[in-house]
Amino acid sequence: MIDFQAASVSELVITIKKLLEEEFQEVFVQGEVTNLSTSASGHWYFTLSDENSSISCALFRMDALRNNLIKTLKDGDKITVLGPVSVYQKRGTFQLLAKRILPAGAGQLKLQFERLKARLSEEGLFDLERKKKIPKYPKRIAVITAEHGAALQDFINVYKRRSLWCDIVIIPSLVQGDAAAKNLIAGIKKAEKLDNIDTIILTRGGGSLEDLWPFNDEELVRTIDKCQIPIVSAVGHEIDFTLCDYVADLRCETPTAAAETLTQPQTELINKLNFCHSHLRSGLLKVTQRVELLNHKFHPREMIHLIDQKIKNIENKLTQLRLIERASELIGFNQINQLVDELHLRLLHSSSLRMTMLSEKMKRYEQVLGALNPKLVLKRGYTYVALENTKVVSSLDQFKKIPSDTKINLHFHDGSAFVKKEI
Repeated sequence: MIDFQAASVSELVITIKKLLEEEFQEVFVQGEVTNLSTSASGHWYFTLSDENSSISCALFRMDALRNNLIKTLKDGDKITVLGPVSVYQKRGTFQLLAKRILPAGAGQLKLQFERLKARLSEEGLFDLERKKKIPKYPKRIAVITAEHGAALQDFINVYKRRSLWCDIVIIPSLVQGDAAAKNLIAGIKKAEKLDNIDTIILTRGGGSLEDLWPFNDEELVRTIDKCQIPIVSAVGHEIDFTLCDYVADLRCETPTAAAETLTQPQTELINKLNFCHSHLRSGLLKVTQRVELLNHKFHPREMIHLIDQKIKNIENKLTQLRLIERASELIGFNQINQLVDELHLRLLHSSSLRMTMLSEKMKRYEQVLGALNPKLVLKRGYTYVALENTKVVSSLDQFKKIPSDTKINLHFHDGSAFVKKEI
């Protein structure tokens, strides 16, 4: 019996999915649309078929927004679909994930354009992070275009009219035909070698897809990506898009638009300078008028006249006041003299009254002190005992505590005497 390990369904489907998606990362398929439907989330689903086969296709919401053709598409229409093949793992079926849809019969150049665009986009050449900043005030611009083309004349005319300063270096190049791409590449490399070039303009007028095809050259796109100087692409008209537009650091719709964009900061600066000029002139005019007014107002002749007028006004007011005649009235000497006399009399009266009150009070204090004098008590036959340190012995208990042979002072009303304690 043969022993072998069976793969699970998931393992088989995953292996098939990996093989298919690696092999068919980008395919062009043409067929007829059937079973067209859309979901609430904005995804589109349809079947692409021919006489013998069919394949399921899915156009997801974000891709649908970039493909306006889906809005007018209906069953039975023939289209060309660009995109990778994918396997729906849950059902084990494969389908085509549409990235771009074009009407059947679209030119081969258009298909090549879409295919190269998708590949370069996957490499990241069109990422915003790779874009270099365009100088706000470029000083020296290299314009790569046809020497006698209308695009160059449009660019120069607008730049002369709107720019304050800038040197324009013209690098002639073919802009149409098989040799145009190599000419353009050589022009970019030449511009990189020139001194002080801070911006490169790649431009030409509008035309058909075939006319603009040199600007879709892969080598040219990669040269623009590697260029160290910022590049502005102004190729064709508003509806024309080339791969140079995607890889360039800035895309402008026309040569005129490129000139307007690069000169816009200078135009704004001119407008600000004009505004400042007008504002300064207006301010200077106001200052001049103010100075003239002050000169007239404060001229010595005017100042003397003004001072003289003020002096006369003051003299008139003083005359009307009659200060000398009304001196007594205005100053009030009489009232002040009367007030001083009255205050003098009040002071004398108050002083006399105060002295009488204080004298009587002193007499009362003297009588109280005389009544409290202890010597008056001693005159009535009393005496008191004190120690040498004048401490009064006020009780028998204190007397008993006094040691023997201690001197004791006896105080009488007319003097004192010392005695010794024997016991």
